[in-house]
Amino acid sequence: MTEKIRLGFVGANVSSTWSSQSHFPALMASPDVEITAVCTSRPESAEEARQHFGAKLAFHDFREMAASPEIDAVAVVIRVPLHYEPTKAAIEAGKHVYTEWPLGKNTAEAEELASLARAKGVQTVVGLQSRVSPALLYVKDLIESGYVGEVLSCQVTTMRDGSLQRPSNRTWNLDASQGANTLTIANGHVIDALRFVAGNFTKVACMVTTQIQPMYITDTQQSMDVTSPDNVRVCGQLESGAAASVHVGAVPWAGGGFRMEIYGREGTLVTTGSVSSQRGEMLRVQGVQKSQTLEDLTIPASFEYVPADFPRGDPYNVGQMYSLLAEAIRTGKSRLPSFDEAVNLHRFIDTIQQASDTGRELPVA
Repeated sequence: MTEKIRLGFVGANVSSTWSSQSHFPALMASPDVEITAVCTSRPESAEEARQHFGAKLAFHDFREMAASPEIDAVAVVIRVPLHYEPTKAAIEAGKHVYTEWPLGKNTAEAEELASLARAKGVQTVVGLQSRVSPALLYVKDLIESGYVGEVLSCQVTTMRDGSLQRPSNRTWNLDASQGANTLTIANGHVIDALRFVAGNFTKVACMVTTQIQPMYITDTQQSMDVTSPDNVRVCGQLESGAAASVHVGAVPWAGGGFRMEIYGREGTLVTTGSVSSQRGEMLRVQGVQKSQTLEDLTIPASFEYVPADFPRGDPYNVGQMYSLLAEAIRTGKSRLPSFDEAVNLHRFIDTIQQASDTGRELPVA
């Protein structure tokens, strides 16, 4: 049996929402990766996490953890503005790195981390989980094999749960400079999913807006100005010549979830889910060729990289990524989105914002 990859986990607080929903159960079930070391900001919470997950080591300094010879790779799963320092420390220590998306709070941070990783020759992966969704891997394969023929147009919408109010401990990301908002996170995941299955954009016209303004803060009973956008609309053209549109928003009530429509000369593909493209729910794929009635398509098991009994829901796509990370570390060949691809997406998001700010159609580099 191949030995498991020894992982050091930055952001291992047992009460962390995203980690608890996705990374922790994925790692506990993984046949390829184990939590060897945990790191939080305080010794007490680090020891609590060590005991909770059965890890060998606990740290409250990510630099000390990165330097440990007892780990092979580091996962950075904390707030976006804090990604840069622990990711950089891991690379400098020669460790392979999995950092959640966005890679940095801005493009400059992402570019520096990608450049450093190339120089150090480590395996990198950014948490763009749409790229390991079995449903989207299947849709990509269908498009490439000619199921819909020439792609004429495509449309993606995702409406996520937002809010009209929140407590003061959740106001940090109302500031756009923190890099964690609908434009960067929700839109970043969704537009990456579209580019993954249908190809890159060549030009865009965009509107990036803040619809809920100001935000009511429940515990202080004050209102707070919001600079982070909550609605993103992108209209553009793909390299294939196909027309494309994307609308991603955070809405107060009953968000409609994820829907991707690919229309071709020979057929249509529709992919839907209750939340978003990157979350681990098994998306529904429907298709039709030269007819008007969509039918459910069965997703082949060949696109599943984890055991059949692996936890469903949020842990699933994260587990898919850890499985492929282990493969990349063992073979030196990666099927995952690297930091270089993260930089490309960061730059594209900058173009979307610039197109909105200027009111002009812009080319996409």
